[in-house]
Amino acid sequence: MTSLVPKATSSAAAIDGRGSQADLLQRRIGVVGLGNMGMAFAANFIADGHQVMVWDRNPEHVARRPTGAQGAARLADLATCEVVASSVTDDAALRSVVLGDEGLASVLPAGAAHVSMSTVSPELSRELAEVHARHGQDYVAAPVLGNPDAVRARKLFVLASGGAAAVERVRPLLERLGQHLFVIGEDVAAANLLKLASNVLTALTLESMGEVLALLRKGGIDPRVGFEVLTNSMFDSRVHRIYGEKILDEAYIPPGMAVPLAIKDLRLALAEAERHAVPMPAASLVHDRLVAMVARGLADLDWSALGLLAARDAGLDGSVAVHDGDD
Repeated sequence: MTSLVPKATSSAAAIDGRGSQADLLQRRIGVVGLGNMGMAFAANFIADGHQVMVWDRNPEHVARRPTGAQGAARLADLATCEVVASSVTDDAALRSVVLGDEGLASVLPAGAAHVSMSTVSPELSRELAEVHARHGQDYVAAPVLGNPDAVRARKLFVLASGGAAAVERVRPLLERLGQHLFVIGEDVAAANLLKLASNVLTALTLESMGEVLALLRKGGIDPRVGFEVLTNSMFDSRVHRIYGEKILDEAYIPPGMAVPLAIKDLRLALAEAERHAVPMPAASLVHDRLVAMVARGLADLDWSALGLLAARDAGLDGSVAVHDGDD
């Protein structure tokens, strides 16, 4: 088991706080993938005084880039970047970004670092780390716990793994993105596995919150009263509070984590569980509940709409409210 006790010479350490802006050297940073998360990462890098170049397979996303960012027409334009941070949807997207004659591994110079902030399989991280190493480049897995609002507020929790020297090199950038940076270890896949495990726990919490709130409603208890009791006593975690509020408010649009992405994350976690011979019956159940949401036409909602599914299964009315921002 990886220790997270701070040690000056260990690559497995938990670092509290953020590196100060004054400690940062100006760097030329590329950002690949301009979804909500990538846009927010790019904006923060710009705010910290870096030169930022952005690329996305969709030119319209590049056209809507944050003020101060330079748009790239192709990945090869990122060849001048010292560090490239990628934030894409899945294994296939990340593989296409890195591999091939026009992928990052081919176009970046020796000595450049690729920081993958996507939620992808541990196996892919190991593969891409080997590819980058053959080109004399560093690869750091750095998935995050949090949503676009947390990026903008610099309240993310960042998980990082990879070679000790590579992680130290990008540490100042990662510390500035969030409130806590966890360096998991030198196995580049470790951060990816921990991210998947975290998403399993969140999905299980969403399912249980939805079921409990539906029970309270049918039992004649104001679910908001029940929510206040639960989250101010035994269940006062961020996940219970944030996602419980979304279920109460039926605030499933816009999605912070759309249902298909949640299904992908549960599928990857269950594949790891099978590989390591770890039964995860509860995770399997919630995976199927998410698939049921797609079957019922709820694919465009936030994964907290597991609460909506629970309400409808209980014969309760459930609606969808549109809210500004991502929670």
